Amino acid sequence: MGMTDPIADMLTRIRNGNKARFKNVSVYMSQMNMNIARVLKAAGYIHNYEAVKNESGRAMLKITLKYPDAKHTVITDIKRVSKPGRRVYVSADKIPKVLNGFGISILSTSRGIMTDQEARESNVGGEVLCKVW
Repeated sequence: MGMTDPIADMLTRIRNGNKARFKNVSVYMSQMNMNIARVLKAAGYIHNYEAVKNESGRAMLKITLKYPDAKHTVITDIKRVSKPGRRVYVSADKIPKVLNGFGISILSTSRGIMTDQEARESNVGGEVLCKVW
């Protein structure tokens, strides 16, 4: 059976792996998941990501989580905003700030997946996929 929301599945795997202090988490491969991982790496929330194949030959995205020390995590929380049942779209002047600029929103725009700050600089709006802080 197909998955209803692969982005929420990816965010949940990252959140759970982060709380369990896993070094790596594997998520299903898609262009959207890869682009979200690219934005998370560029913002400094994850260490790295790469495309791999699992035992059954299915393409997976292996995400290496980042920890500054033994007690703290880089990702405090990660939340899905726009869901399949309720899409959230914003214009360029109404893009929300996360924790007054200490976190990021990831948006799907006409120019690709980008952070809230990049979208404001490019003056484009779009669908708010998730918030990370």
